[in-house]
Amino acid sequence: MVLNERREFVKNTALLGGGLFIPSAITKPFIRVNDRILRVGLIGAKGMGWGNAKNAIKVKNVELVAICDVDQNVIKERSAEHYKDNFKKLKTYSDYRDILSDNEIDIVIIGTPDHWHCKMFCDAIDAGKHVYVEKPIALTIEECNLMIKAASKRPDLMVQVGQWQRSGPHYRKAIDIVQSEVLGQIRLVKTWAYQGWMEPVDSYPDEKAPEGVDYKMWLGPAPDRPFNKNRFHFNFRWFWDYAGGLMTDWGVHEIDIALYAMKANAPKSVMASGGKLAYPDDASETPDTLQAIFEYDNFNMLWEHATGIDGGPYGRTEGIAFIGNNGTLVVNRGGYEVYVESTHKSYSDLGQPKMESIAKFDKPQDLNYLALHWENFIEAIDKKDPSILNTPLVSGSVAAVNAMMGNIAYHTGRKIYWNSDTSNFGDDKEANALMTNDYHHGWQKPKV
Repeated sequence: MVLNERREFVKNTALLGGGLFIPSAITKPFIRVNDRILRVGLIGAKGMGWGNAKNAIKVKNVELVAICDVDQNVIKERSAEHYKDNFKKLKTYSDYRDILSDNEIDIVIIGTPDHWHCKMFCDAIDAGKHVYVEKPIALTIEECNLMIKAASKRPDLMVQVGQWQRSGPHYRKAIDIVQSEVLGQIRLVKTWAYQGWMEPVDSYPDEKAPEGVDYKMWLGPAPDRPFNKNRFHFNFRWFWDYAGGLMTDWGVHEIDIALYAMKANAPKSVMASGGKLAYPDDASETPDTLQAIFEYDNFNMLWEHATGIDGGPYGRTEGIAFIGNNGTLVVNRGGYEVYVESTHKSYSDLGQPKMESIAKFDKPQDLNYLALHWENFIEAIDKKDPSILNTPLVSGSVAAVNAMMGNIAYHTGRKIYWNSDTSNFGDDKEANALMTNDYHHGWQKPKV
């Protein structure tokens, strides 16, 4: 497994007189001067795929020309919306292979359920397309490795992973504070997602797929199951055949920032505990409550998620906390804040703080980080320079692989140990078996 590629985000922070200086502008706005039209094809148009497409065409001379979805109802809805806003008709496909064979298309967006990502990605690279792939990049660790290998054969093609927090200026400032060492030795990183909006997933009987839905194509390489609307569209996230629950859905975003800032790749060990503790009788399979502890060389990372609860650590529903000897930095989508640790001379007297205070930062409401992520992707394509990508495939895969390890530890119910030399769990046959998945319905795993 490749878990070593890292690129520094920000290099212009300095410590002045013991205080932290952060320039007010750490990135130059991207202004596209290339007049070449870049044409985008979207695979999977229901959720984040459509959000990505709408942000892609905000960039100058980028056009959405085609969409592909197994649900004709979604195609009709999105085509009408796009025509209303842009007065342009879209080519439509129901089989992703048709969109890949369209020579007019330069970029494909993969916005399907996770179980399709690897196959579609490898085929897109083979077809010579630049790829924006949603997170998590794959369903299993093995698939992550296959994707990295496929992309390595075409270094001329740009790949951006949909972990868009990397393009957020306030995340980049927070990362710089962490890497400046002003917080002192960071012994623990907490990552979490408390999802109060999530209610029980109601149970529904199996039924015939809705009119206009190619359910066999939707299943693709996944195991054969009768159609059930709980497994379709948004709720696919809560079923092991297609995804990894909140651990890989939200966890990938938060773990990505945590490990990128800490310059960490693979853990030495992982243990996890949880289950369906909030809604034990609902229709979902993945745990609604989970805690996972990842051990790295010089720190531990804690992941936790809970549905039906908004009261997460530090009063935030989601975030990352870097807990150092001198202070703790807490960052989430709303901004960041630093809590300075005081030195205790005795039980009654407080000593001097261990670091100077850092001003709290709140994210401007009108700043769209997903749009910035797309600007970065298009800039890399224009300049033919993968080094400027904010979330390139190898680096972006680190969070996915670590999150998958958390789920593997949960499935085994015990502490598991990663062997960096063999890129597996050593002699642990049960854990190693969970690194891979079988393909069904005649679909073949990519051979790269």
